[in-house]
Amino acid sequence: MTAISPVLASYSDLAYGTTLVLYLFAMVLHAAEYAASRVPVPAAAERIPAEGDGRLATLVPAGSLSDSAPRRGRAERIGRSAVALTGLAALVHASSLALRGAAIGRVPWANMYEFTSTICFVAVVGWLVVLYRRNGAAAALPRLGAFVLLPVVVLMFLGGTVLYAQAAPLIPALNSYWIMIHVCAAATASGILLVSGVASALYLLGAQGRWRIATWLPASATLDRLAYRTAVFALPIWTFAIITGAIWAEAAWGRYWGWDPKETCALVAWVVYAGYLHARATAGWRGCPAAWINVVGFGVMLFNLFFVNIVIAGLHSYAGI
Repeated sequence: MTAISPVLASYSDLAYGTTLVLYLFAMVLHAAEYAASRVPVPAAAERIPAEGDGRLATLVPAGSLSDSAPRRGRAERIGRSAVALTGLAALVHASSLALRGAAIGRVPWANMYEFTSTICFVAVVGWLVVLYRRNGAAAALPRLGAFVLLPVVVLMFLGGTVLYAQAAPLIPALNSYWIMIHVCAAATASGILLVSGVASALYLLGAQGRWRIATWLPASATLDRLAYRTAVFALPIWTFAIITGAIWAEAAWGRYWGWDPKETCALVAWVVYAGYLHARATAGWRGCPAAWINVVGFGVMLFNLFFVNIVIAGLHSYAGI
């Protein structure tokens, strides 16, 4: 049996707490970016003549010509600081996971605390990759940072309090090389689908047209494209996780599929996300109907993560709490 290193475990916990604080500060900075980017809209409006023909073409709120540029510049600086702080937090987060694994000599995703931390890490890294690869049409994507970090902060807070588990060896049922493959794939897909679910939820928020916050979000087409592309990337990984889970189940329990609650809920999530991708490519289902399906899929993932693991008894009851 591998000896546990209490020192490394305590350093991992310290890095975890530091990560949570950094994510929280980054989220606050993103909220400040929203506040700094707001342009007051007075009752009066100025008409700006179009170039070349002298006709009155565009309505611009009075005073916005002098205020909007400085506000945008200040908002961009705050936004860049928030993204940089998020990147720093992701590095500290990675060190927390690495130290947790080194403390016990195993992969750091064997219980609910570790699995939730891994999901959040994947979500943040995936979000940073999206920001790095964005093009000019998606220049407003950094404004989503607060919405992406909000569920991350909530999940990590729950992980560090309600779901926390001391560093310990693997239980015999999990002592298999499949934990490196199956659980890693499940955590990766879950983290990417978190970003997809947030994008679809914001798309629906903007489609309602009744919330002022929607006017600061990227265009609906950008949100829809982000939700779709991340789901397209994540679904094959989730499929791989289900397949490898079935192979592991046959090796451990002598059957590939037994309709255990965890297995059933994972399959339901797969069907919902497959339905979302199909709806997104089907005329008449694009837009809000497809976005609602994606949000339902994210809800199924959360149900699978918390309710199935904690409340329902089954062969996959490895929450560690």
